[in-house]
Amino acid sequence: AAFAGVSGGFSANFIPSGIDPLLAGFTQTAAQILDPEYIVNPLANIFFTGLSSVIIVAIGWYVTEKIIEPRLVNTPIDEDAEKAPDLGSFTELESKAFRYAGWSMMAGIALLIAALVPETSALRSPEGEITAFSAPVMRSIVPLIFILFIIPGYVYGRVSGTFKSSNDIIKAMADTMSTMGAYIVMSFFCAQFLSAFAQSNIGTMLALYGAEGLKAMNLPGEATIVGMILLTASVNLLIGSASAKWALIGPILVPMLMAVGISPELSQAAYRVGDSVSNIISPLMVFFPLVVVYCQRYVKSTGIGTLASLMMPFSIAMLIGWSIFLIAYWMIGIPLGIQAPYTYTM
Repeated sequence: AAFAGVSGGFSANFIPSGIDPLLAGFTQTAAQILDPEYIVNPLANIFFTGLSSVIIVAIGWYVTEKIIEPRLVNTPIDEDAEKAPDLGSFTELESKAFRYAGWSMMAGIALLIAALVPETSALRSPEGEITAFSAPVMRSIVPLIFILFIIPGYVYGRVSGTFKSSNDIIKAMADTMSTMGAYIVMSFFCAQFLSAFAQSNIGTMLALYGAEGLKAMNLPGEATIVGMILLTASVNLLIGSASAKWALIGPILVPMLMAVGISPELSQAAYRVGDSVSNIISPLMVFFPLVVVYCQRYVKSTGIGTLASLMMPFSIAMLIGWSIFLIAYWMIGIPLGIQAPYTYTM
């Protein structure tokens, strides 16, 4: 369930993540093929992805409760589970550390807001705008996210007594890596396969043929968006990287949809839906082997096929539910994000 939520809902976030400016950059480059002056805001999908989180949580709960748990309830647990970390409860000190960590993050957010309030703030654009493309705060989303999360992590370690010196931080990192032996071995062989597959250009060829085929169908706007979601979900089984896929099919699909009046921001939202829902059933997804190794702590017979079959109901439900949500979201006219229209006029 956790894997389905994290990877299946990869693009469902209440707060901005590193993928937002990354995809926006590719979308902007693709849009400028048709309109050299077009600019895409890094937060162009933030409202849609935020509300999508609610939908993904609801879908994940239903599938877990009604399908997955009944299938696994009689699965025997191997003895290694006795050695697994106990995550069922927290000490009073750990609870205190969590509170302090939360307060430190809130303090960091408050400081950021305070720095943005003055009209002459260095984080604003030369025109004094916060959400403008030229505003430093918009160009610094990735480092800001890093800072806002590393601070509470450090505070938690200090308050809980886990981090008393820099040596403790290094030891914690080393202890974590000590459990990664099986993952590293599996990753080595997976990396060889991924490299060979990439050099074969099979994934690239299929992605380009699929995009050209979708273009040739000349479907209505809504049907094209659904087709784009299905194409992306299919290509994701062969090319795991979100940025690599978008770099391949974006320059074909974005200008094509712009030509029929669909904005690059809406195309990007559709891409993010398709890219997320099939992550959890793709063995080429970089974290898939890691999840298999974690599952083997509890059931030694777990393999790639076992995990993929467990994730399939999540994937199908998210594909259907999230696609319907995007179309309904579009029909209602709720803003996709900041400076993100639904239509494009040439």
